[in-house]
Amino acid sequence: METQSQIKRSLSAPEAIEQVRALLAGEAVVQRTQLAEAVCERFGFYDARGRAQVAGCLKALRELEGVGRLELPAARSCPSGFSPRRLDEAVPWPVGLPERVQEVRGLELVLVASESERRIWNELMLREHPRGAGPLVGAQLRYLIASEHGYLGGFAFSAAALALAERDAWVGWDGETRRAQLHRVVNMSRFLLRERGCRHLASQVMGKVLRRVGDDFALRFGYRPYLVESFVDMAAFEGTCYRAANWVEVGCTRGRGRQDRAHAGEAGVKAIYVYPLVDDFRDRLGVVLPAPPRPLGAGEGLDSAHWAEQEFGGAPLGDARLGRRLVRSAERQAEQPGRAFPGAAQGDRAATKGYYRLIDHPDVEAVTMAAILEPHRQNTLRRMQGEAQVLCVADGTDLDYTHLAHCEGLGASTCNQTGAQARSLHLHSTLAINAQGIPLGIVDVRCRTPEEPAPKKPAKSTPIEEKKTFDWIASLQACAAAARQMPETRITCVMDREADFYELFDAQRKDPCVDLLVRAQFSRKTTVGQRLFDQLRSAAAGGALTLMVQRQSVRPKRSKQKARAGRQARRAALTLHYAPVEFAPPEPLKGLDPVQLWAVHAVENDPPEGTKAIEWFLLTSRPVNDADAAQQCLRDYALRWRIEDWHRVLKSGCQIEALTHDTLERLKRAVAIKLVIGWRIMVMTLLGREVPELPVEILFTDLKIEVMTAWAKAHRAKVPVTLGDAVPLVARFGGYLAHTRDPPGPPAYVVRLPVSVQPLCRL
Repeated sequence: METQSQIKRSLSAPEAIEQVRALLAGEAVVQRTQLAEAVCERFGFYDARGRAQVAGCLKALRELEGVGRLELPAARSCPSGFSPRRLDEAVPWPVGLPERVQEVRGLELVLVASESERRIWNELMLREHPRGAGPLVGAQLRYLIASEHGYLGGFAFSAAALALAERDAWVGWDGETRRAQLHRVVNMSRFLLRERGCRHLASQVMGKVLRRVGDDFALRFGYRPYLVESFVDMAAFEGTCYRAANWVEVGCTRGRGRQDRAHAGEAGVKAIYVYPLVDDFRDRLGVVLPAPPRPLGAGEGLDSAHWAEQEFGGAPLGDARLGRRLVRSAERQAEQPGRAFPGAAQGDRAATKGYYRLIDHPDVEAVTMAAILEPHRQNTLRRMQGEAQVLCVADGTDLDYTHLAHCEGLGASTCNQTGAQARSLHLHSTLAINAQGIPLGIVDVRCRTPEEPAPKKPAKSTPIEEKKTFDWIASLQACAAAARQMPETRITCVMDREADFYELFDAQRKDPCVDLLVRAQFSRKTTVGQRLFDQLRSAAAGGALTLMVQRQSVRPKRSKQKARAGRQARRAALTLHYAPVEFAPPEPLKGLDPVQLWAVHAVENDPPEGTKAIEWFLLTSRPVNDADAAQQCLRDYALRWRIEDWHRVLKSGCQIEALTHDTLERLKRAVAIKLVIGWRIMVMTLLGREVPELPVEILFTDLKIEVMTAWAKAHRAKVPVTLGDAVPLVARFGGYLAHTRDPPGPPAYVVRLPVSVQPLCRL
């Protein structure tokens, strides 16, 4: 059976209905089964073994009768409910199962074939699996996980889901190909593991069953599947064993089951995992994928004529008109990012009305922050693919919206750094940057509001998913999902001291496709009995590093900012220490394995009198075997400040805290647009400073280059050829005088050049 028999679709054709009616009128057909057999013979409905597909034909005929297309003979009996045969008692629990899978005796998979094996399988599933024993649909295989210690669990494979948006998009087939080839996809509909104390048992038995399910299907049903799918309830399981067995997570379900005709969504949202049984499964399924989009350069397409279409075009907002409105609104807002939209629109009433219709759109499920950012996120991945090494810097910041006293859903009051009360929105984001420090885009963003104080309960009884610290794990998971799409790019998640907690390191260990680089906050005890900081300070020196400490001006106390002492610029000589370390899990997580990391310590040798010595402690999953690797960790962590610069651009340059909307959902939509505009401003500024040799055309349109050239000639300035020429030239419109102590290409200015030359915005 090269293609799947589409019985109902074939019988629904008018000419087919007439042939079935002719069979019903004949004397040879008295029962429904006789009709199904005759229909199979007439239309050639046979499976790969040459057997008539009577059951499928009966089902299609009953459905056609239900819509009034046919009138079948009376049914002789009504089918009873699902009642699997089972044992009289529970299956005995495994005895003496070791902690390591290598020590399990007699581990094997038993293909269920006999009546006794079927009863054991049913009893296990009915008693111990949350979804019971079935009923399952389509071609089915069942396995028992047997050993000398007893039965350890079981598997079941059955027909794949009829349609899954995320799976079908990942496979790349159209509706016609899916209907013809769906039998080549099987669903791992049951997986039960009775004992979880044996390490790596789940991934071991899963690997065993995946290696033999194709052969077993071919022997029993006459055709070989090419792809396996499965669903994981993320509210109850993490899917660790799936990732360990090299499954691919492709998205989430919509919460509908196979029989959910009313779109009730009662099945719950689950993660979709797939596992190719053959490397060329798409070729065998007849799928022709379009050529993958090429990687993007760091500043490619960011000129004013194309950037908004590139970063917002095609956003999945449920209506193409909303997508076009989003692009136009972003273009107008980027011209004057520090102003409210009516000011940026400069009296264009239609543009203003369109923007607020987008922000106030009633469909809160389609017009979301994630949907607005989706095109930019995809382009971020393309920019990451063009780099050998990417740093994904994660951090949070509070957006102060105290002035929005009547904003619905904004949350409870929190305190800012001076202790003043503020209604705020916490923004936790992950910004990708390349090895030169140029931001590539936003990988992940989450917004949350402070909740009303709840009755206190012990921290150890609160799941990590309900804690604020889960934002860091979610950021790591987003980076891991990106890393699986670009195996040639090395990704490191860089985080500050707030991310120094055991669960984060444990999550990275379970899915090690990305590295971690975290500044240590706690001098926790290592497994050798010493405190981390003491152990590193007493270690032998492993190298030296010179660091330029920039001057810092004195800042007096303001209404919402603490006072800051001044600091003179200096050259600091640092000594390096590095060593492997191991931490046991904290008390609430006893039973988990210790985490093994590398620690890097850098301390200033002779700080000026009255100045606190510079001292850093870093924890990383990257191996640090020499001084060069330790210095690279320090250089990479120093680039973490890029996300702080981005926050400053958002707050000072884009005035993100000046937004005025009356609901949280509208506020988040407006914030999403500002995030991308702020990223573009930062990239344009940094490109002119970090890679000034790039051609000016990469960021400026022909018209703007013509304006700059004319202005440069009139003022006897250098005609711009490179970004290094253009950025200071543009800044001079805003009053930048290029004094001796000023930086080249000042980061304090927004790089933009409207046709009518206007003062630039200060950040």
